[in-house]
Amino acid sequence: MTQRLRVSDAVVESLQQTNRIDRCFAALRARGEAALVPFLTLGDPSVEMTLELMHAVEQEGADLIELGVPFSDPTADGPVLQRSLEIGLQAGGTLPRALEVVQKFRRHSDVPVVLYGYYNPIFRYGVEAFARDAASAGVDGLLVVDLPPEEAEELLQWTRPAGLHFVCLLAPTSGPDRVEVVLRHAAGFIYYVSVTGVT
Repeated sequence: MTQRLRVSDAVVESLQQTNRIDRCFAALRARGEAALVPFLTLGDPSVEMTLELMHAVEQEGADLIELGVPFSDPTADGPVLQRSLEIGLQAGGTLPRALEVVQKFRRHSDVPVVLYGYYNPIFRYGVEAFARDAASAGVDGLLVVDLPPEEAEELLQWTRPAGLHFVCLLAPTSGPDRVEVVLRHAAGFIYYVSVTGVT
């Protein structure tokens, strides 16, 4: 039996603060529209082209951009995305470069940006420094695919005060207990995967 989660308007309004993601979804909700959220891999085909592509998808109506940060061991991703992340890595796509690209994008755009990636580069960067630098660059949220919410406190203690939303995953197999855990930790939106397994 499928359970539907009902959230009151008051709860939705209380979650809408100053983050660009919140403003984006509030505007879409008011218009009764869904979001167009394209995914781009940093560095595929080049780091410079990524910035151009971000502006291009914005011009074509993107409501939010998911920017994939290359990582050497993308275990949650399928072969197509693994190949794209490999190309990005070879092109110099790193977490610091992602922040540079977002900062340049911010000079001309207010479209929300969510960084998609893995926890190891954030850990190596330094969690506190990353949260500060990501917020300063204009990042709005994070989707860290290998960091379950119940293990994310080290990250959240720095990202929440910086105003960065932590996007969590739910799958068709997620039960009520899992949904509750995700609802306690997620901010911005919940990424609901349509099938279990790699993307």
